[in-house]
Amino acid sequence: MASAMAAVVLLLTACSSGPGKAPAGRDGAEAKPPSGLAQVPDAEPKVEPIRKGGPNKPYEVLGQDYSPMDGDANFTERGLASWYGKKFHGRRTASGETYNMYAMTAAHKTMPIPSYARVRNPKNGREVIVRVNDRGPFHKGRVIDLSYTAAMKLGVLNGVAPVEVERITHEQIRTGAWRRGNPPADTPAEPAAPVVAAAPPPVDPVPAAAPLPTMVPDTPPARADTTAAQGFWIQLGAFRQRDGAEQFQRRVASDLDWLAPLLAVFSEPSMYRLQAGPYPSRAEAQGAAERIRTLLQLVPVVVEKRR
Repeated sequence: MASAMAAVVLLLTACSSGPGKAPAGRDGAEAKPPSGLAQVPDAEPKVEPIRKGGPNKPYEVLGQDYSPMDGDANFTERGLASWYGKKFHGRRTASGETYNMYAMTAAHKTMPIPSYARVRNPKNGREVIVRVNDRGPFHKGRVIDLSYTAAMKLGVLNGVAPVEVERITHEQIRTGAWRRGNPPADTPAEPAAPVVAAAPPPVDPVPAAAPLPTMVPDTPPARADTTAAQGFWIQLGAFRQRDGAEQFQRRVASDLDWLAPLLAVFSEPSMYRLQAGPYPSRAEAQGAAERIRTLLQLVPVVVEKRR
């Protein structure tokens, strides 16, 4: 609970001024954000148990009581969207996960953590799918706080903007009903995006005692940089068959739910690489790699993607 409420206090600071217009030294975008963020895929909804307690306990902020939803219910609302950035990048969210401003995540006051939501900008017709893993924003009229990348893809980086928010239920995920058709005609077409971690159930789980998939020696990247966003990535494995990469991806996503939104499989001639990122600095990537090394008992490699 302490970490959850600490995140709430941080979000209060984040939402006290207009996003993207915070004074120097407070919040906002990095001077040189990674390129290729438009190709970062939306969060891929999967059924995740709704946690009891922790970030889903009732709480109070600035004299206002909030009671997070305790069931898998549909939820829609309209209001203003804001975003939070570099000041909170790398810090703990209310869920206990690390905030990555370049992943497709969001903060909401009452949606269960974790949840998935569709956010639509009625002004330009763009939609994004985000994973809700944090609390906020605590500013009158604002209904959701987006990550930097989610705000960029939605076209709301210049300030708060009206949006429509819809929670995606477990039933919609199981049946695939959450999926919709093609994006609006006036939305620019995006290049092919990497595969996002953890396909929706039903999926046969990898037995806990099963050995790790056989990895082949690393080789210099061929065309991976044409599909991966610029920054530092953690390579978890290289495989000759896509099935091996995707099977390992599901296993990692199941064991490390905080890493799942960052996982992607990149294809090259005769090679499929499972990587996590992007991270804005080598130090942050190495820190995450050490955590992965300890938890999964493997040796990840930090690689830099440049344009």
